[in-house]
This record gives sequence, C-alpha cells and structure tokens, in this order.
Amino acid sequence: MKLYGRYLSPFVRRVAVSLNVMQQPFEQVVLAPFDEWEKAQSINPVVRIPALEIDNGEVLIDSGAILDHLDEVAGPNSLLPRSGQPRREAMKLVATAVGAMEKTVGAVYEGRFHSPEKIEASWVERCENQALSAFKALDTVAAKTNGEGWLFGDKISQADISAVVALTFAKLARPQMKASDQVPSLSKLASRLEQTEAFKSTMP
Repeated sequence: MKLYGRYLSPFVRRVAVSLNVMQQPFEQVVLAPFDEWEKAQSINPVVRIPALEIDNGEVLIDSGAILDHLDEVAGPNSLLPRSGQPRREAMKLVATAVGAMEKTVGAVYEGRFHSPEKIEASWVERCENQALSAFKALDTVAAKTNGEGWLFGDKISQADISAVVALTFAKLARPQMKASDQVPSLSKLASRLEQTEAFKSTMP
C-alpha cells in the first residue's frame, strides 16, 4: 500500500498510525497538494490528502473513508466496534477528535493564506475555542483512568489514535493555544502513546 501525504497533516498521520497499529505495511509517498497541485490532482480530484493506494491499485480518498475500509478488512485488528451503541460511542469520540483537528487547521490556515492586516482574529479565536472545547471533552473521558487507560474499551482504538494525533498537531502547529496545558489526562495519554513505535515513526 502507498499512503500519499505528509505526516504534518493530522489526517494523514492518523491513517499512518492506524496502519502501524494494525500491523499493515505501507510506503509513504510524500505529497504536498499546495506545492504539487497536478500530481495531487492526478491522485485525488479534490486535490487533498491523504490518499491510500491499496494493493489492487484502487485509490481511496479521505481519512474517514480510508479508515472505514481498513477497519472492514482488519478482522481482530479492527480499531472500532462493528455495530450498535459501542460503535456509536466510539465514533462520537473520533468525531470529537477530528473536529479538533479541523478547527486547529482552520486557525492555522487563516494565518497562512491571509496577509497580517486581513487576518480575521475573531474567526481564529472561534476556531481555537472550538478545538479546545473538543480537547476538554476528550480530557474528561481520559480522566476516568487518569490518562493511563483508553478512551474507549480495553485496548487502543481509533478514538485514542485520532485524539492523540489531534493534540500533538495542535502543540506543533498552534502552540499559542496551549492545548496540552488545559487537558492533563489527555496529555498523559498522548505522552504515553507518542513513545510507542507506531506513533514515533510518524512524528512530523
């Protein structure tokens, strides 16, 4: 399999970590859509990463759709419950983490694509507050085990992967948010997981 994108993208990184946890070998193909528009467009018509080329040559796009496929074929290595309330509960945590990613990216992009005099400070503040609200909700769940257990179930799940990737991205890309300072239990979980090979090998 080939994973297109850079690990600085939390969406790419959560797929890469998931592949590692599932023990699925893959090759990373570094691709930056803003700098390599035509190449990215040839892989994904939306010109976004990640994209995953699976073994039969089919290219999957969007991290959620990619992870859904990987879970479908993972068997006992699946990172989400198959159905019912357990799946809904886990998916809610994943959606919260992905929301934090999206809002952090929104805050970063405002500064990247607008000149200083055109940055809408109120929009940046709103994005940051939404991301922090999501992190605090995840921290409440992590606090149930003091950051020493899992966000869902009795083993690592997509909720843990997405939450940790989102928090690390916020620390790196938007340090002024001081996200880690406000979520001690989630930060403890992140510190623990970032020391594992599945995460270390994908550090931006």
